Order: sequence, then structure tokens, then C-alpha cells
Amino acid sequence: MPSAGLAPRRVVQLLTLCTMFALFTAQLASALLPNLPVFIVASAGGLALDTYLQYKRPGLLALLGKIRFDVTVRQLLRDMLIVVGLLRLPGINPLAEQAPLTIALLAFYLAHFVCQALAVLVRRSRQLPIVTRNIDASTLRLSAAPPRILARRQAHRLLVFSAPATVGLMVSALTRTVYAGAIGVGVSLALMAGGTAYLASWMLPKKRAVNDAKVMEWLSAWLAEYKPTVAMYFSGGTTSAYQANMWLSTLAKVDGKPLIVLRERFMVQKIDATDVPILCVPKVANMFALEDSTLKMMLHPANAAKTSQVLRIPTLKHAFINHGESDKLSSCNPYAKAYDEVWVAGPAARDRYQLADIGVDDKDVVEVGRPQLSPIRPYAGAPTGEFTTVLYAPTWEGWDGNPGNTSVVLAGENIVRELLADPKVRLLYKPHPMTGSQDPRAGVANERIKAMILDANAQRAGARPGPEADRELALRTAELDALTSSSFRTGTDEMERMMLQTAPADDREAAVVAATAAWEAAYWGSFPEWEHQIITTARPAIFSCFNQADVLVSDVSSVVSDWLSSEKPYAVANTSGLSEAEFRSGFPTVRAATILTPEADGVPALMESVRNPEQDPYAESRAELKEHLLGPSDPPSIDRFNDAIRALCAESDARRARAEARLVSEIPAQRTTTDVAAEEDADADAEEVNA
Repeated sequence: MPSAGLAPRRVVQLLTLCTMFALFTAQLASALLPNLPVFIVASAGGLALDTYLQYKRPGLLALLGKIRFDVTVRQLLRDMLIVVGLLRLPGINPLAEQAPLTIALLAFYLAHFVCQALAVLVRRSRQLPIVTRNIDASTLRLSAAPPRILARRQAHRLLVFSAPATVGLMVSALTRTVYAGAIGVGVSLALMAGGTAYLASWMLPKKRAVNDAKVMEWLSAWLAEYKPTVAMYFSGGTTSAYQANMWLSTLAKVDGKPLIVLRERFMVQKIDATDVPILCVPKVANMFALEDSTLKMMLHPANAAKTSQVLRIPTLKHAFINHGESDKLSSCNPYAKAYDEVWVAGPAARDRYQLADIGVDDKDVVEVGRPQLSPIRPYAGAPTGEFTTVLYAPTWEGWDGNPGNTSVVLAGENIVRELLADPKVRLLYKPHPMTGSQDPRAGVANERIKAMILDANAQRAGARPGPEADRELALRTAELDALTSSSFRTGTDEMERMMLQTAPADDREAAVVAATAAWEAAYWGSFPEWEHQIITTARPAIFSCFNQADVLVSDVSSVVSDWLSSEKPYAVANTSGLSEAEFRSGFPTVRAATILTPEADGVPALMESVRNPEQDPYAESRAELKEHLLGPSDPPSIDRFNDAIRALCAESDARRARAEARLVSEIPAQRTTTDVAAEEDADADAEEVNA
């Protein structure tokens, strides 16, 4: 199945590359013969094809770069073949007329290489040891980035700046005079030389930022002024930002001065809108600037390879808060014992750690609930509309290849087929963003499920919201984007973004909450109630989908635990190979769920119990399981979370006090000058006696 989908694209790629090589071959042959019409067509066609691919299919040209046939080699070869063609054509004096033209063309390429070397220097000079967001860094003399075509896109620069030369040389071939070529090469040389000179201005003191040492001094001063107390530390890949984003609203409500500490430069822009200051420290050596700050503890929503580096800082306490709790073994990673405390939602996770027997002491497990679940609305009874909304939110396949991780491969199509067969069901399909990243079968099944849903929509008909609904959504989208998205010009770099992303206004967070609620209302109102939806974008968030749905179908994952805060009915697919009794016993989160087989046999009974709550056998069990998984509702979770922060901060303060006391009493460098002098006198007396 995958090969069938990829074959047409591979054929197109192969034909495109073959066409490029054919044009070069035709250009060479027609230059040597010479054959002027073929020569002009091949030269112009090669330049046009290369330019098109550079802007529209850069990935394809990257393959040529791997065999050292990059844009510089291609363009140089193309121009040199034109020079060869001019040599072979009668009417042009090679020595008197073409020699200066060739020298000027070589000067253009020399300017290109100088510009490229300068671009590397400029980029390095603009890469600071830290990256910030929501922090006023104006004192670092930040400046706007140079034009992207000069600093970062050398392939585009070469093709654009060399176009006048190439065109001029081809005109010279047609007219048998060097004037057009001279003008074209002159224009290209002027463009490249002028661009190089303009780029060089970014190396002048006015546009250069301060050096790394000054940047770190500035950071220490900012930390001393801001006085952070608790930080969320995060490191991960491009698709893992959601693990940190789910904690942003909670972090904004903690007692004290919060801070977000990142390790990857790209992650700074992956973090959703927040008023919390963001500090990215790529190098571990610079991490220790936090040691001398007022920072007392760090929260860790995920285990990462770089987590061990920050654990070296002795002044900080560390709490693992995870990015979701489930019954999977990955929720009880042995790495958790590296932290001072493990914060969990409720008793179920505490029991899970003790049963896992991975070295996490029960005294180090703290129940704090799930503060970010407050937007989820509680169960309000049976569906009141014509349609029952079902949210199917399967998780991804995981790292270990366990068939029970995700239902997409073995059961997803059967579940969706059964749901779509019910004329009174409206399906919301929201797969995990990493679906298919480990097992290609999951990605293929995911695409087939989407196709099934689209086909089912095509077979339905009914009234749709009017154009005013679309206008409302467009308006709300623009409002929310204005608050949450940073609109940077093309070519901006991280230094320019630091310059633009200063401390936010005091009321921005409340405005974002209100704009998000308005956008969600407009989004759901823009679709008819009978239309199935495939949701793969960050908006709407999973909790918004929860509030729309009457019932959840999922896998063993944190989605189930979060859903239980609503106490609505739910079902879990059992693709583990275990019997239902073993499945319920082994995974506490499914004890109040309808269990679906890989064949999805239980879907009709599930829908019946949702529409007729008196037939729901798990209503009371869900309320009990909710407290077991998420802890009590009183006191509120955010209060318990802040209590845990205050307690761990107090431990950090106590540890610092003990360390300072030891420094004074045990390390010689901390003793008084009088004590040291007395010891020196005693040593001198002893030496005299020995003499």
C-alpha cells in the first residue's frame, strides 16, 4: 500500500532529474556543434527548470546536493557552457571581445563566494548563547536580520543575481555581439558586489550584538531583577511541544515568579502564547547561570536526554509532572527516581509507581491533581440534539511496538465503520499528532480512516450554516491570531524575534482566554450538526473536543484519565490480546469503560447506553474512578499544586541554608584572615624547630 502511493511521486522526481541532465547534455552538444536554436532552448530551459525547482521543489534539489551537484556547480556549468558556445559561434572575437567577458563572469562568481563566506560570519555573529521570549532584551543591541536572500538562501541568491548574466550571454549568442553579454554580466556583478557590501554592514558595531560574555552578564542581571522561583524545564523534538504547552495555563497561575527553560532554539517558537518569560539555553555550560539565581525548583513535563544536564545544578529541586498519566508502562519510567519528587494526579498513579517497583519511594510521590482540566465541562445527561457526538481520539503506536498501544492499526477502521453506520452519530476524529511516526501501518490506517470519514460526509446532506458563520469564524481567527501569533517578516532570525518579542502587556493572557473561547464557539458553529469532522490541527484543542462530545472512544492513554473529569461515558479499545477481565484488571483507567474488541462489536450497545442513561452500567463507577485517578475535587487541584510548589521551594531554601553553613565552617577559603595568619605563624615556628 505505501509503495503504491509513493510510486507516482518517485516517477515524477526521476523524470524531473532526467530532464535536467538532458538539458545539460543538449546544451553541451549544441555548443560544440554548434546548433544555435537547440543551444538557446537548452540554456534557457535549464535555467528556468532550476529556478522553478529551487522555489517550488527544494527537497528534490537536495538530492543533487548529496552528490555534490549543487546549485553553484550547476549554474557555473551552465554559464561556462554558454561561454563555450560563444567560442564556437562565428562573429565574436574570442581574445578581444570574449576574454574580458569571461573574466567579468569569473569575478561575479568570486563575489558570490565572498558573499557566501560573509553570510556564514554574519549568521554566527547573530547567534547568541541564549534565546528569549517575553523578555525585554533591548540592551543587548539587537538588530533586524539582513535580507534572507543575502544571509540564508545562497541558492536563490546565485540564481537570481546570475540571471542577467545568463540571459545577456544568450542574447549575445543570438546577436553575435558581446554587448548584451557585457551588460548582463555587469548587472550581475553589480548586484552581487552590492549585496556583499550591504551584507558586510551587519559586521559593523552598530548592527552587531554584544559578545557572549556580555550576554551572560545581561542574563545574570535580568535573573536578579526578575527573581524567578519556579521554572518549567523542557527539551524535545519538533512534534513534542504539546507536552509543554498543556502546562502553560497552570504555570501562569503558580505562586511565585514562573519561568520556562528550553534547550532547543527552534522550540522557542513552538511554545504557545503565554505571558511567562521564556529562556532557551542551548549549551550546558551556560545552564549554570541558573545556579546563582533565585530559582528554587524545576517542573519537568517529560523525560529527555538533556534532563540529566540540569539535574547537576545542586541548588535546584526537581519535580516530574509528566505530560499525561495513563496505565502504560511508559508512565512509570525508571528515570523518575532521578527527580526529588514525582507529582501525580491521584491515588491511582501512586499505586502504579509502587506496583512498577522501579525505585521511586512512596514518600516522594505527591498527589496534586490535574490543574489544567478545569475547562472541561461536567456530564449533563443524555444527548438532547438529533445527533450523538462521538469523539474518537486514539493514541499513537509508541516506541515498543506493543499492539495494545494504539487501536488505529487493528481496530480503528472497524470502530469508525461501526460509528459511521449509525445515522444518528456525528464523529469527531482526532488522532495523536505522532500517529505513524514509528509504525508505517498506523500512518496508512490513519489515512484510510480519514478517507472513510470524507466519504461518509459526501453521502450526507442537510442544512449548513450561512455565510455569516464563516465570516464570524474568520473574524475570531484573525483576533486570536493577532494575540497568539507573532507575525514576522520573511527572513527574520532569532535575534530579530528576540527584539520584537518583548514583555507582553499585563492584560494579554485574559484577552487570549476570551478570544479562544470566542473562536471555539465560532468554529463549532461553522459546521452543520450532522457533519463528521477530522481534526488534526492544534485548534481546536482536545478539551474543546471533549466539551462537544457525548462519548469518547480511545485507547489506554492520558486522554482517558482527562476525560473522566467530565464523568461522561467512554469506551476503550482492547487490542492487547488480553481477555476483558485481564484488561480491566491490568489497566485501572478502563474499569468504568465499555470495552471494544478489535472487531468493534460493542459499539451499538455503547451508543444505546449513551442515549439512554438508565441503561448505563458504569455511571457510578465513573464517579468513583474519577476520584481515584484525579484525586478529590476539594481543595481545587491548582491549590494542591501550589501547596506542593511551596513545600518543595521550602526544601530548596533549607538545602541552600545548610550548604552555606557548611561553606563557612568547612572550606578554608571561607575562614577569617586572622585564623589564616595564625596558622602561617605556627607553621613557621615548626620549621624553625626542625631546622
